[in-house]
Amino acid sequence: MQPVKIKDPHLVSSFFDDYKRVYLHTTIELVNKSNWVAECSLNIQVGTELEGNLCSVDHLQTQHVSVPAGTHIQYTMPRLFVDKPNLWWPNGMGKQSLYNVEMTVDVNGFGESDSWNHHFGFRKIESHIDSATGGRLFKVNGQPIFIRGGNWILSDGLLRLSEKRYKTDIKFHADMNFNMMRCWGGGLAERPAFYHYCDIYGLLVWQEFWITGDVDGRGDPVSNPDGPLDHDLFLFCARDTVKLLRNHPSLALWVGGNEQVPPKDINSTLENDLQLHPYFESYIHLGSSEEELSPVLKDPSQYLDGTRVYIQGSMWDGFANGKGDFTDGPYEIQNPEDFFKDDYYQYGFNPEVGSVGMPVAATIRATMPPEGWQIPLFNELPNGYVKEVPNSIWDYHKYIPYSKPGKVHDQILLYGTPKDLNDFCLKAQLVNYIQYRALLEGWTSRMWSKYTGVLIWKTQNPWTGLRGQFYDHLHDQTAGFYGCRSAAEPIHVQLNLATYFIEVVNTTSEELSDVGIEASVWNLEGECPYYKVFEKLNVPSKRTVSISEMNYPKSKSPGPVYFLLLKLYKISDDGILSRNFYWLHLPGGDYQPLEPYREKKIPLIVASLTFKSGSSYEIRMNIQNTSKTTDSRILLSSNNFIQESCNRDFVMSSLESHIPERKKGNSLFQKMWQNFSREDCGVKVTEINGTETETGVAFFLHLSVHASEKDQKDGEDTRILPVHYSDNYFSLAPGEVIPITIKFEVPPGITPRVTLDGWNCDGHTVL
Repeated sequence: MQPVKIKDPHLVSSFFDDYKRVYLHTTIELVNKSNWVAECSLNIQVGTELEGNLCSVDHLQTQHVSVPAGTHIQYTMPRLFVDKPNLWWPNGMGKQSLYNVEMTVDVNGFGESDSWNHHFGFRKIESHIDSATGGRLFKVNGQPIFIRGGNWILSDGLLRLSEKRYKTDIKFHADMNFNMMRCWGGGLAERPAFYHYCDIYGLLVWQEFWITGDVDGRGDPVSNPDGPLDHDLFLFCARDTVKLLRNHPSLALWVGGNEQVPPKDINSTLENDLQLHPYFESYIHLGSSEEELSPVLKDPSQYLDGTRVYIQGSMWDGFANGKGDFTDGPYEIQNPEDFFKDDYYQYGFNPEVGSVGMPVAATIRATMPPEGWQIPLFNELPNGYVKEVPNSIWDYHKYIPYSKPGKVHDQILLYGTPKDLNDFCLKAQLVNYIQYRALLEGWTSRMWSKYTGVLIWKTQNPWTGLRGQFYDHLHDQTAGFYGCRSAAEPIHVQLNLATYFIEVVNTTSEELSDVGIEASVWNLEGECPYYKVFEKLNVPSKRTVSISEMNYPKSKSPGPVYFLLLKLYKISDDGILSRNFYWLHLPGGDYQPLEPYREKKIPLIVASLTFKSGSSYEIRMNIQNTSKTTDSRILLSSNNFIQESCNRDFVMSSLESHIPERKKGNSLFQKMWQNFSREDCGVKVTEINGTETETGVAFFLHLSVHASEKDQKDGEDTRILPVHYSDNYFSLAPGEVIPITIKFEVPPGITPRVTLDGWNCDGHTVL
């Protein structure tokens, strides 16, 4: 029997002198279950994890504690000075530096009685209601962060909660360049592994308690006006949840409920229990010394939390209209240009805005009976709009139509009437990409001038639902996933769809200097009728800057549909900072000219290199549109991307013929060779022969991973899921090449194959 147990440690970091002086505060509970006084040595060590499961111990402290027999005491250790630690930052702002904090209690005459360890990140989160926008503005380590994220329901509707699924889910959110996840009050507090991976990948967490306006005092009819049946039990669970989660650096705020506040007695208790320690009030300047604050302040680790703000409900105090009125949403298809307009959403921070979420056809077939494979009816109304009528199975699964009669014409029909499920789902992906890219670009266009943040309703489904999602319950991403990934880049070039001005977004803490923009327009004949370069641009930190109006199509005689490719690059070395590809139609037009464009088969070359470690695969590809262009103005076809981290560092030279020499160098390739065994000695090159002499854009290319044909059965879903793609649903201008990295695991005994298809590219096995 362990005589003394460690219970509910609380770790808090305080910062002074502009983050140059940092202290770790620790309070723990010690429980002595023996019938004798336990003389204890309480040890705490703070270390940095190294490779190979090794840890460098940076700080160590030991205290002597006496714990009376059969008692339960709280003990606060002397604060531990940590000199200039590496700070933890949200996704897109910096590294997610984590330290391993380990505590042990040794009892005289017994030895080690108990131990505890936890990853900990040194960071400070604060927020206030912004006077310019009325929205809640968050800061991390003193830097304002523009929130772009999503609403999380729960991992699985049957509560099959697994660490592996959590890891995939949260990495997907980081891959979309999101920086916040809202754990919705109608769901639950997830298991610690969820928050651990949010720590790892830099996703701030908005954590709600279990109150929702759907069932707690609001709704039609009003239900359960007194909230939870047992208020004392609710508060006990709330306090226990705070203790469980409070040491995670990703946890950003507590919220009383979804579209509702808790009953008065619960709310007032939570406000009292979760009050901020003075160190963490937003008015405190970190240049202040602790002596200026007060030498008699209670240690912050003695608070239940004390470091994060508590907001009573999701539409109060800087969210929606701040007063609790139903001013979140909407939850339906929008005209893409509307997201940029002055009269769109009037409040500074929208906690819920949603839209469509149709998955790929393979998912419909894998999750529904054949009756569910029928596409909607398109009923034309007297006012010229179309009403979609889905089948009963889609209706049960909360399908959101791609039309809004009276406001939004059917966005799928803009591409022509779909012939079958495959055609419908492909056209839905085109709409998904445009819809969600425009949503985030519209919000970011007004960063700080109108908005402080937005959370999309919602990012995923805990079942096989069809309502707003970026990947389905089987973990296959929709094109909306990659529309978000593009729009939420920390550094981004975009087209304002309302004004037709090119804009540059810089959410980082550094000014962009000496950068340029290459803008090229491509028509359906493969010609480049418009090309312009904007050079010697400077973009301040945390700003969206309007650069210049697009003169095309005003200045030319354009076709009804055209492609626009924007690239933001460093002038010094042509390194690509952001690439953004649009397909556009003339005002009042549609995309139906793209239908015959399907027959324009464009030649491609795919060079790939495969690494394998056990069941884990990493495939690195370069995909090139080899159709010729006679336009000598195009400068940046090689796409030398500047990456944020080494695990996305992949350039064309990785696939050149002199790979063995790279093995010898001190490079990323050397590290890859150390961890993976190469399947063969060379690069595999696949040529996809298009129509002879064809020149044009290879449009809306899509990679997928499947079990090899010898491993599949008739009618079986052959997809291997999940797969992490560095990009997908992408398009290539003539001569352009793009690097793609694919990572996945395969089931035992299965050989994977990679296929490439697209709007004007029939399915090809490329590996």
